[in-house]
Amino acid sequence: MVVRQALTKNAYAYEEVRQRIMVGTLEPGQPLAQSQLAAELGVSLTPMREALRRLDAEGLVYIDAHKNARVATLSATEAKYLFEVRERMDPMAAALAAERRTDSDIVRLKEAAARLKPLADESDLDALTAHREFHRAIYTASHNELLINLLEGLWDKADRYRQVGLKTRKDSAADRRRVDREHASIMKAVIAGNAAEAERQMLQHVQGSLGRRAIDELAQEQR
Repeated sequence: MVVRQALTKNAYAYEEVRQRIMVGTLEPGQPLAQSQLAAELGVSLTPMREALRRLDAEGLVYIDAHKNARVATLSATEAKYLFEVRERMDPMAAALAAERRTDSDIVRLKEAAARLKPLADESDLDALTAHREFHRAIYTASHNELLINLLEGLWDKADRYRQVGLKTRKDSAADRRRVDREHASIMKAVIAGNAAEAERQMLQHVQGSLGRRAIDELAQEQR
């Protein structure tokens, strides 16, 4: 019973701090006063430290050798690296998904697609989460555990860059229609088992992504 309560507090602390980072309440580079955060959330230091270690592993928090924590900074260089890797790995995952998807994978993909909605604002975490869940439904259908774990880690780091992309320029109605078409085309190719088409459609989708937009914005800010 005690262990279950501790795990619940760990998860709660993690979710709350992660959300504050994602919406910008905790800004890039900001030091994290662990005792103060723990008090605000009504948890002890142990679950707070565990939550920060998890966020550190995801690249959202940086913990130095003295155990001091701060929100990880954003950089055009990291945004570029993330984009370069996703540009290759997401299409590969889509192709494998088309080859290996099961009936249950197809059900999950359709359910994730039904929850998609326009990314109108960087603070709309529900829309951002739904978009990620759609992509997760595709790369988990690859049934390649190494690839799945790698993409999970990439998306953890990429989430904040997607928000930078939205802050730079809100999606127009034309943008939203394009993204809707791309999602539909990717899903159709995966369900049909057309690996080449799934790969092509995913590459096109990634190349027009918010991550690409974030690179340009951060590069201008850091000049």
